[in-house]
Amino acid sequence: MISIFRTAWVLILGLACLTQSVVLAQSTGQNGLSRPPAGAAQFTVSGYVKDAKNGEGLIGVSVFVKEAGTGAVTNNYGYYAISLPPGSYNLVVSFVGFQKQTIPITLTTENLRKDVELSEEGRELQEVTVKAEREEDNVRAIEMSVNKIDVRTIQRVPALLGEVDVVRAIQLLPGVTTVGEGATGFNVRGGNIDQNLVLLDEAPVYNSSHLFGFFSVFNPDAVKDVKLIKGGIPSLYGGRISSILDVRLKEGNAKKPEVNGGIGLIFSRLSYERPLFKKADGTARGSFIVAGRRSYADVLAQPFLTGDLKGSSFYFYDLTAKANYRINDKNTVYLSGYLGRDVFGSDFGFNWGNATTSLRWNHVFNQKLFLNTTAFYSNYDYMLDSDLKRKEENKNDYFRWKSRIINYSIKPDFTLFLRNNTLTFGGQSIVYDFEPGTATGASLGSIRTFSLENKYAIENALYVGNEQQVSARLQLQYGLRYSLFSYLGPGEAYSFQTDVPPGERRFPILSQTRTYKRGDVIKNYGNWEPRFSAKYELNENSSLKLSYNRLAQYIHLVSNTTASTPLDVWTPSTNNIRPQVADQVAGGYFRNLKDGRNNTYEVSVEVYYKWLQNQLDYIDGADLLLNKYLEGDLLSGRGRAYGAEFYVKKNTGLINGWVSYTLGKTDRLVDGINGGNWFASRFDRRHTLNTVALIDPGSTGRLKRWNFSATFALSSGTPATFPTTRFEYQGYVVPHNADNLRNNYRIPVYHRLDLAATLKGRQRTGKRKDDNWVFSVYNVYARKNPFSVFFQQEPATTIDVPRSPELGDTRRLQVTNNTQAVRYSVFATAIPSVTYNFKF
Repeated sequence: MISIFRTAWVLILGLACLTQSVVLAQSTGQNGLSRPPAGAAQFTVSGYVKDAKNGEGLIGVSVFVKEAGTGAVTNNYGYYAISLPPGSYNLVVSFVGFQKQTIPITLTTENLRKDVELSEEGRELQEVTVKAEREEDNVRAIEMSVNKIDVRTIQRVPALLGEVDVVRAIQLLPGVTTVGEGATGFNVRGGNIDQNLVLLDEAPVYNSSHLFGFFSVFNPDAVKDVKLIKGGIPSLYGGRISSILDVRLKEGNAKKPEVNGGIGLIFSRLSYERPLFKKADGTARGSFIVAGRRSYADVLAQPFLTGDLKGSSFYFYDLTAKANYRINDKNTVYLSGYLGRDVFGSDFGFNWGNATTSLRWNHVFNQKLFLNTTAFYSNYDYMLDSDLKRKEENKNDYFRWKSRIINYSIKPDFTLFLRNNTLTFGGQSIVYDFEPGTATGASLGSIRTFSLENKYAIENALYVGNEQQVSARLQLQYGLRYSLFSYLGPGEAYSFQTDVPPGERRFPILSQTRTYKRGDVIKNYGNWEPRFSAKYELNENSSLKLSYNRLAQYIHLVSNTTASTPLDVWTPSTNNIRPQVADQVAGGYFRNLKDGRNNTYEVSVEVYYKWLQNQLDYIDGADLLLNKYLEGDLLSGRGRAYGAEFYVKKNTGLINGWVSYTLGKTDRLVDGINGGNWFASRFDRRHTLNTVALIDPGSTGRLKRWNFSATFALSSGTPATFPTTRFEYQGYVVPHNADNLRNNYRIPVYHRLDLAATLKGRQRTGKRKDDNWVFSVYNVYARKNPFSVFFQQEPATTIDVPRSPELGDTRRLQVTNNTQAVRYSVFATAIPSVTYNFKF
């Protein structure tokens, strides 16, 4: 394992050094001055694009060279580079919400460093919807199956209890669903929630939800950029098979101190940012931001809680921080972290939380070669406690269970900007430490511990990718990733009998146990993961795009519930659990509809098909917690997901927003389940319709301080397994699925309307304060949307039954053989809210 790790790093660093040597040899003469090589004179203009107001690097800014008909888009740190022949040019720098700049440049005998600061537009923008980097980027960019959400858009979308939420906002995009209100995470194109790689400044977040899914862990005051990739995934990403949610934090205001905050019905938030190490000329070498949130529903509810509920805890908090320091023009370091926790329950309750730390180093070798190296730590732990408040009277009788997953990683990413090509290459190593479960129980002072052994693994990957401009109309992006996963000792590895058909298996039958020492390789898995995307521009307003990607996933969330809970167990691929693999092809048509000079409407249609391998399922009655032989309770099957996504977005005017509709289907095939036939997965929603309307009355008139928004969501019900028969036992009715059918019914259709209105504060001369009030109503018409349907025996009823004619009387009987279906709704009424936001 060590030799593989060492070889990977030698290859990466060797390729980087070779690339740097080649670039320097081409661009530098004997006197050390940059000059074009013979016969192919090329120079590079490069630099950073930042927000003039706060110094934040801007992601996805278009830097276009009019005369050469070429350009670039800034990377995740605001850096760009363009190779051009000698001559005079105009750089057109544009980004939604900022004033466009045209900068004349001249390239003669050397490369040029050109940093740019963009100022926000002076008017209140109307195009604050999901927006690409450039006005034409939905057509001209090679990316497909990608959605980017501006934070200002997220802040305007009506939200539960008025609290802005990143995860709830992306659920309004095509191809994204959830199994219901109160469910953690989200599902993309029929995938499970564990198949989404959620990154916070490149560190993975294993549970992205607070309060069982009602809010996400991302504080909007600290978020700079949100990007969801559903297909055509570049080779630098790996580890999950459905999607990548890449969330980038703000770097902090490098110009002046700034405070943001909000006070709502459920929680309040506050952030502070300012420059660091200011120089005499007023510029700063760095900046930082600290943002915190804390809910207080439990505090407000305490006076009304009685009996067993008195003293209950149900709250969450999180703290997000980031700092950066520019060492010099070629080196910048970033340090960011997140700490969050949920507590829910009274004497008996849940407790779970995430902690991440990311350290990144940006290095510019020269104008064409850029390096970002990331080291991160991620810890997700969760526990169950019968004595949550540690009461003295319970010290001799309690039960506690905890589990966690910890990651350590190092990841160098190189970007080489060449003429008509952008080459990316690098690698990653991730060390996994799984604690499947440790339980401690006490009874009358006697303490027992039930613990499962920790599991260890390491995942290494190397990748290379290239984005190539083949012609004015044709652009390609292709790459290859190789991942190697090793399940390691110390520990025991089990083998189970396989001669029992899955449909007849009721418990695992152990056949062999083998013990491994620390560092021993129990099982290796390797996968080649090719990636390919193509874009062909039909004309300046429309294009066709095609993509294919293969992805491998080596860790699994073990859960047999409809909606995953914080107590679900993460496990690595082992000698019994093979890695999940997905192949996806997608194609799409993208078009802009102009109204004068503006792209008033954006229209797209995408179709996709996914093949899924090694999907986990469970034998009947599987025991998932503290089960030493859990792997024997698991089944493996195949999956498929396919569908079409329709998207229309209006960018300008009094009313703007978008409408998305997804027609999708996702199935599973598992030997021993559903008679060996395909069945709908629990994430299958056939129809999903989302509508978002953002209304801005303008800068004049009585409503100039107001803006309004509305969302409407409609979707098919999720599949569920209902009984087909019943039997009676000692007077009790037991529902029974006689045919072993899986997900044979669907719960009723889901639909909901939300409204919001924002009142901006009055602008006062000489005052720096910027504030507003947000009024919202969630579930306006109080729809009782079902989260699930369960069955129970009706209460006993009494009837009079005639006796025999000879007796001529009646007798009373209790009838208890009726079964009723109960629809469970999380929110069965309209929920109004008000939030006050401020900034100064």
